[in-house]
Amino acid sequence: MVWKKLGSRNFSSCPNGSIQWIWDVLGECAQDGWDEASVGLGLISILCFAASTFPQFIKAYKTGNMDQALSLWFLLGWIGGDSCNLIGSFLADQLPLQTYTAVYYVSADLVMLTLYFYYKFRKRPSPLSAPINSMLLFLMGTACATPLLSAAGPVAAPREAFRGRALLSVEPGSKPFTRQEIIGFVIGSVSSVLYLLSRLPQIRTNFLRKSTQGISYSLFALVMLGNTLYGLSVLLKNPEEGQSEGSYLLHHLPWLVGSLGVLLLDTIISIQFLVYRHSAAASELEPLLLPS
Repeated sequence: MVWKKLGSRNFSSCPNGSIQWIWDVLGECAQDGWDEASVGLGLISILCFAASTFPQFIKAYKTGNMDQALSLWFLLGWIGGDSCNLIGSFLADQLPLQTYTAVYYVSADLVMLTLYFYYKFRKRPSPLSAPINSMLLFLMGTACATPLLSAAGPVAAPREAFRGRALLSVEPGSKPFTRQEIIGFVIGSVSSVLYLLSRLPQIRTNFLRKSTQGISYSLFALVMLGNTLYGLSVLLKNPEEGQSEGSYLLHHLPWLVGSLGVLLLDTIISIQFLVYRHSAAASELEPLLLPS
């Protein structure tokens, strides 16, 4: 599964060599232990993100109140951020692991949003359900078509050496940031803003309900762990030859803010789980205490 079009690049394009399977599978140059650690943490982060949604699915099945527990604006902001993240990753020529993770994000978000509307309209059929389902199908089609459209686009001119990421600024020995990559950077910045804003409605919903009942804490715990590992994987990756660390960090800044910045807001949600844990436990025990 190689979403990035490698064009005329081959294994010899990696200046100092690389682990063969990392190059073959990810199209990424792992030149030393730091790069290998970056790939390893990135793969673990994908597993965390992949596992994070399943506890919420199970929780929704058991409680049946997912539409009350989760804020719709939280889900919409999440899928909006992930969609921009996916498009921006392609346009800005981000690390392959970033792109693979973004593809999974959108797919999982669509499932989560579908479950939300399923529980919302299960007992209250609405004339809006058909348009909403159409919108979900459109978003899913867009998410699946984006990699194909990117691969079918014009192929960049062959580069003299392996270059896994584009530079935002022009430095000695570097090339200018292309218009497509600038657009990707802007979309990535929009993605970070949506990520940060998406948590605020959920924090408000928890505060108004004075409860986190119906929400699986494993969802946020695994997302926090995944974001931490994801951010570390980007930070540990060596800049390309001739690229300064400052330029590398600046280019990846939107994705780092979207990943590490959300940790603060997820920490607030974690605190809410601690504060409201007694009300959540009481709500779960209430059906057991009612006389039959």
